[in-house]
Amino acid sequence: MRASRSRVRFGELWQAGIGWGLVLAALATASPARAGEEVGHSLTLSTEATARQHWFWLSDILLHRAGLFDADHGQLIGSIASGSVGVGFAIYPHRSLDGSQIVIPESYFSRGVRGERTDVVTIYDAHTLSFVAEIPIPPKRAEYMPGVASSALSDDGRTLAVFNVAPAQSLTLVNIIDRVFIAELETPGCSLVYPAGPERFFMLCGNGGAMVISRSGEEGAWAARRTAPFFDPEGDPISEKGARVGETWLFASFAGQVYPVDVSGRELRFGPTWSLFDDAARAENWRIGGQQLLAAHAKSNRLYALVHQGGEDTHKDAGSEVWVWDLATQERIARIPTGNPLASFIRGQAHIGADSVSDRAASWALETLLPNPGSTGIMVTPDDEPRLIVVSLMPPAVIVHDARSGERIAEITEPGIALGLLARP
Repeated sequence: MRASRSRVRFGELWQAGIGWGLVLAALATASPARAGEEVGHSLTLSTEATARQHWFWLSDILLHRAGLFDADHGQLIGSIASGSVGVGFAIYPHRSLDGSQIVIPESYFSRGVRGERTDVVTIYDAHTLSFVAEIPIPPKRAEYMPGVASSALSDDGRTLAVFNVAPAQSLTLVNIIDRVFIAELETPGCSLVYPAGPERFFMLCGNGGAMVISRSGEEGAWAARRTAPFFDPEGDPISEKGARVGETWLFASFAGQVYPVDVSGRELRFGPTWSLFDDAARAENWRIGGQQLLAAHAKSNRLYALVHQGGEDTHKDAGSEVWVWDLATQERIARIPTGNPLASFIRGQAHIGADSVSDRAASWALETLLPNPGSTGIMVTPDDEPRLIVVSLMPPAVIVHDARSGERIAEITEPGIALGLLARP
């Protein structure tokens, strides 16, 4: 038995040694470094819809910024610094309804990572990314990773809801149009927040139900009411990382069961559940996983999920593939390998392209011989030619695919240091 383990260990070391030897060779023979960018000038972002259709936000929890990237060209085109550096994870930009402003809840401390805390909702110009205004809110804003539901903008673009933990749970409501704090509502037992129509949101509750927060009429007061449970929080909890298709939110349970929440009517409607995995996939232990694991494309009515092979309670493990389902038939229609983020990271640092034979050989060696740490987040752009953005937290890597064919289109070589949340601009 010892000899068997020794042979396995020797084989692993041999493969790793060969792999890193080829990595060093790739670095030595890679294309020369590109010239640096010109500095000292500023730009105004394009307002053309076609130019912006493949842009996306990607936050960085160490640089403490939201970076705006172009998926087609693999470039950072702008960024917004958000909150005190070294504090917080939830950096999530919201676009105003007319597209002219970016809204981000932020926290600041007077002594960097300590001292008096100030929470604000900050408004930035969407074309210059410059500061416009800020709205003070109670210093209770919740932080969690990945933070995809730490705040929400109502469908009419009027009200921003910010989830609080202090440690009691509550919701801060802010009028973005008039730039005023509205109210703080207590929400015991319920967390996070999702838009659910004009002047309405919902939260997920510990008993498996939802809490609906809405306003009665133009001048009415905000109030909260609870629904009956729609999932089993003990037997098969749902992941809070939902995806929205039109008027329906989709949540996946740890076991891969999909729970639709229809927000189109006066009351939330919970549709019939269905499974992401058939018997064959379950037998092979395929499961959802990652930090931002669901995405949807409304025009094609498709759901995308980051998946991996693993045991129970591995719902946060990185994914190795993105699977695609037709929501009309609830049938899986595609499997997209996410690639190797470690190989992508080294390609970017070494400026390894695809033009020369040596570059292609080096890339093959990196993809084949290096361990694959998996991907942690996905997003799909909403246009007619959608892009699938696949992110790895560590190492920091971004790989862009054609969301319809799965073909790899681009890699972003300098996405940041510790990547966080993906968001639409």
